Order: sequence, then C-alpha cells, then structure tokens
Amino acid sequence: MKGMRRSYVLNLLGAFTTLASWASATAITDIQGSAFLSPLNGKTVTNVQGIVTAKGTSGFWIQGPASSDIRVSNGVSVFTSTKTILSQVALGDMITLNGVVNEFHSSVDVLSVTEIDSPTNIKVLSSNNAVTPVVLGVDRIPPTQLYSALDTGSDGFLSVPSNVSQIETVNAALSPNNFGIDFFESLEGQLVTVPNPSVLNFPNSFGEIWVHGDWPVTGKNARGGLTLTADVNGIADLNPEVIIVGAPLDGTKNPGVAIGTKLSTITGVVHYQFGFYYVLPLTAPTVVTVEGGVGPTTISPNSTNPCVVALGDYNVDNLSPNVAHLPAVATHIAQFLRTPDLVHVQEIQDNDGSGDHGIVSANVTLQTLVNAIAAASGGVQYAFVDVDPVNDQDGGEPGGNIRQAYLYRPDRIKLAGNSPVGGSLDATAVFTDTDGKIGLTFNPGRIDPTNAAWLDSRKSLAAVWERVGGNGERLFTVNVHHTAKLGGTSEQGNPRPPVNEGVDQRTAQVGLVAAFVNSVLAKDASANVAVAGDFNEFVQTTSAFTSFTGILTEIDEVVGIPAVERYTFAFNMNHEQLDHIFISSAIALRPVQVEHVHVNQAAPNVSARASDHDPSVASIQLC
Repeated sequence: MKGMRRSYVLNLLGAFTTLASWASATAITDIQGSAFLSPLNGKTVTNVQGIVTAKGTSGFWIQGPASSDIRVSNGVSVFTSTKTILSQVALGDMITLNGVVNEFHSSVDVLSVTEIDSPTNIKVLSSNNAVTPVVLGVDRIPPTQLYSALDTGSDGFLSVPSNVSQIETVNAALSPNNFGIDFFESLEGQLVTVPNPSVLNFPNSFGEIWVHGDWPVTGKNARGGLTLTADVNGIADLNPEVIIVGAPLDGTKNPGVAIGTKLSTITGVVHYQFGFYYVLPLTAPTVVTVEGGVGPTTISPNSTNPCVVALGDYNVDNLSPNVAHLPAVATHIAQFLRTPDLVHVQEIQDNDGSGDHGIVSANVTLQTLVNAIAAASGGVQYAFVDVDPVNDQDGGEPGGNIRQAYLYRPDRIKLAGNSPVGGSLDATAVFTDTDGKIGLTFNPGRIDPTNAAWLDSRKSLAAVWERVGGNGERLFTVNVHHTAKLGGTSEQGNPRPPVNEGVDQRTAQVGLVAAFVNSVLAKDASANVAVAGDFNEFVQTTSAFTSFTGILTEIDEVVGIPAVERYTFAFNMNHEQLDHIFISSAIALRPVQVEHVHVNQAAPNVSARASDHDPSVASIQLC
C-alpha cells in the first residue's frame, strides 16, 4: 500500500454466506471490472460485502462471490493504517463497508493497485468463514511467454523503441490466458495457493523471493532457474509465469534461499506493489530442499597443441586490492576456470578502490589478483596489461575508475609485435608491421576512445596476441564492458515495451566494436578475432547486435549450448546472459568449446558470491 505498504490480496472460491440484498450494495467484481482500471475509480461505494482473507499493518483484503468471467477478480485491497479500524476486523469475518475506490500509483512507470480507501461503516455480519484459495497450476495456469499485448515489435518485450504505449492509457480488457500481466491482474486481491515453489533467484534486500510453482514453465535450466530465451520467431521470452513472494502477513520471515531451493506450499493474496505482482503469504514458507554447488570447467587447460588458446571472461565486480571477494575471484580463475591462457576481466578498480583521490592506476589491484591466483593454483603466474582511464570518466562506482584488463600466462601467450601500450585517449588502429603481419598501432589500445558513444562508459580494449611456441598465428581480441542497464522500467510495469535504459548507447558501442573488427577483416578476411566481455545486453535484443551480422558469431551458437543454459547473471525472475564471446568465421570453422561456470549463481547464499556475474571459459584454435 502507500509508503512502505506490503499489502495483501486473496481469492475466494467456495461457500459464501448468502445475505439479504442491500439496496445500494456494490459488488467487489463491479469494482474490479474486466480491464486494468476500475470502472468505479474515484466513486464512493457502499455496502461492499466480502470475507476478510488477509490483514496487514496498512489494511486488509476482502473477497466476495466469484464472477463467471475469469478476467474479473473478486478480491480487493482495503487501505487503512488506522489501528482502530484494523481492530474491527479479523480473518474470516464477513463484513460490509463503505469507501472510495482508488487506483493507487507509486509512480507513473508502474501499474496501479485497485483499492478501497477511507473505509467507514464497517459491519461484521458473521465470523470464522472459510475461503478456498485458487490453486495456481490447477484452477488457473499462468501464460508462459508473453507479458502484454502491447509488447509489439520484432523483438517483442525487448523491442526498440520502448515505451511506445502504456497499459493504463490503453486500459484494454484483460486477456489472462494469453498474457502474464493480464493473468495476475485478473487475480488482484484474491487468495491463491502456490504449490511447491521453486526459487529462481537469491532474495532481494527485503527478503522477497522470485518463484514459480508446480505449473508449466519455459526456459527451465539445470540449476532450477528460468532462462531468458526466444521462440522460433525470435520473440523474447522473459518468463511471465512467475511471482514474487513478499513479506509474510503474520510477521514471520521468509527463509534464506539460493537458486534452485524448493519451498513449502504458499497461500497468500495477490497484490501489486513496487512494479510487480506479489503473493503476500499468510505465513512464511519453509525450505524443503536445496541445490548443491558446481564443479570446475571440463575444458582441459594447457593444451600442447600450439594452435589452441584457452580464453576466460569474468566481470569481477568492483575489484580493488583490499576487497573481501578478491581471494574468491582468484580461486575461481585458478580452480574453476583452470588457469586459461588469456582472461578478459572487467570492473578492475584503481589502487584505492572507491576512494576518489585522483588515482587511476590499477597496477596494485592487478598484481594482488595475479599473486592470489598463483597461490590458489599452485604457482601459475599471470602477467597483466590494461589502459588507465581518464579520472572519473568511465562510469561505475564513483572514484573506482573501473576498466577492462587482460590477464595472460607469459609461458603460453604473448602480446604480438612491438607496438606500445596506448594511453587513455589513444585510438588503436590496424596496420601492417615490418614483418608483413597485421598488428595494432597501440597494443593493447582503446577503440575510438573519444567517440561520444563511450560517454561515462568503459572504452573497449583491443589487443593482438601470439601463442608462445606457435607458428606466429595471431589472435585479435576485444575486451568489452558496455554501458550499464540502469534506470529501466519493470517487466510488469506500465510502459510497453519496457524501457531498456541505455540500449541506444550500447547499440552504438557494438557498432564501434564492429567497425574495428571490420578493419581487421579488411586486412585479412581469415583473421582470428574474439570479442568477449560484459555487453550488458541480451542477444535477444537483436537490434543491438545487428552490426555484428556477417562478421562475428556468438560462440554459444557455434558450440550448440542449449538455449536454457546460456546465462551468466540472474536478475529478478530471469537467468540471463549479459556476458558474451563472439568469434570470427575463421575460428568458428575450427573446433571450439565454451562453458559458463556458474560458481556465483550456484552459491549457497548471495553473500557467498564473488561477483554477480558468472565467468566463462572457451577453447579456440588459431590454426
């Protein structure tokens, strides 16, 4: 409800006490109507009759006789924080009341909650009445792909431009069998049961938990989460068949959980708040089963084949010399990625971390990391190379000066040629060096670093390498960390398609990387190129990656990784892939391997993660 409201809504199926008709009675179904907004919004209603199904500190929920129209909810929230009013009702009371219908919004970007405000003239007609909840998956089954009929465009939910229309402006009749938002809106305020919930993500900071129940789902991965995928037509599927478990109404606390945890069955009310449809439990669920951890990659390191290079990729989450998670990151690289030849890392902070003292060098950060890797691996030594940013110009945590860097094993791979390392504003370029090989003017060097597309964002870092003991074949790499997804709107919010903040800038950044790759391929159409890092975008947002068409292919696609196992991140209800490795056709035509090593999404709790991203490891061949 208003402010810190964590209101609660219930659905009544079953016997309902029959009362004499009231001359001016208003049915709950008349208040809810068959669209998103109440047809009685702003109207005073009298003699509204229902059984109290749930009660919290900011109001209670009542439920009346059901309609034969599944679009119409028969439950409603009654908002009041007045203790004397709350004390007049108890669960199971059949009551009547008067009040004013209100569509409450916390912001224009979220949907409203249909509620009765300013309740008066509350009369308890009987007590200890039972309400039978709607069992989700039995009585009603959520749709599994689409959120809204308004998510139009070639990519559906992820189409660009976004915010073309708004649900409440259109206020269409609900279509609950087809669209997830419509489904849960048709149950707003009702008592429901979520049988055998499966946990999809770690709890948020309020202890709220995304789950699906015992009903059909799409995108199910081996861990137990639901992965963002696309249908055969390329329309994104962001798993609308889920619900978030809010704070229990009786004051108990939700348990600590990890991804894949199974919970006891939940009964509670459906309520919209903070941009999502919640089930507010009558009491907290308990943990039934938990998942175990994961093992190291099965990709063998240290190949004796001089053509083979093992590549790693890891967003190490604001890493500075003294952060607590640095030893865990080192262990992941040493023992779970098994010390690949070359590791793209992102979010390396400067030597004083988030302290904003004008320091931009990260040599202490990187040396501390490679020392920890050596200790965790039994002595494998990495070297490192990066380019310092201009102070406070590349986004991220203020003062942290995050950047990409390369960790490399000098016993197995080396920077090719004799070009110097570039500076913050030096643009590297492809050229033919004195021995007739293609190289870079700065190695490593930034790609067009003064371009406006990099404003307040990390500049992509290009390099060219050769295998030690090889035949001189070269590998061009680009280490990316594109602008963040900050400030978008919720999956279940009012703007449709939802606002994907920063997508235009990320699209431009992909374009700059593509232009660089094209400059390499223009010199040598069979060049070995690998672009890896945190793109902060899904490949299902196809418009963002159009410039890669014909020059680079995602390695997951080449290897044939099942779509549901392509994830490196978990956000809200979805497992999703923000971190990608793209390869040129020369590499794609040779044997390749890739694995996403879910050391962080498989952690026993959120505090045990070293990063919010999972690392990846690949094996490619240069000849």
